[in-house]
Amino acid sequence: MKALLTIAMLLALTACGISPTDVQDRGGAPTIKIPPPSKTIYLIKNGQLTLEPADVENDTVASLLGALFAASSQPLGDRDTALRGFTYLRIKNSINPIQRDEIQLPRTSTLTVYVGGEGTLTQLGKAQIVCTAQQDAAFELVRIVRENRNRPSKSEGRFTCGELK
Repeated sequence: MKALLTIAMLLALTACGISPTDVQDRGGAPTIKIPPPSKTIYLIKNGQLTLEPADVENDTVASLLGALFAASSQPLGDRDTALRGFTYLRIKNSINPIQRDEIQLPRTSTLTVYVGGEGTLTQLGKAQIVCTAQQDAAFELVRIVRENRNRPSKSEGRFTCGELK
């Protein structure tokens, strides 16, 4: 009798007066969206970096870097660039590897920018590349690699915009 009373009390405690319902779909899972970079590039004005509008098809980092390097072959008026003689080759994004099955450990948010050209890539030139790329908030670091004909590639280093400004 005591066991029956205990079971009845437990049932009374668990029954809260709310009837069960089926599973209800309330929408997608919460996600974070990182805003895309703006359609601007960094050029040089009076020896300082300045943000300038870029004529690009879309706001991807690859498109912005293409516009940044293309600016070195155009008249810029009172602005300049430290990237004359250098060419933009490609980027490698460690956030979204090229191959779906590729596993890259450790997984970092580093963008590698491959450039070509002879001469010295100055601090301002590196700053133009890094600050233009880091308008996309997804990249913590930007690595610059120079590819040379008939010579091994050379890393120019890993940077953030703040340390180059």
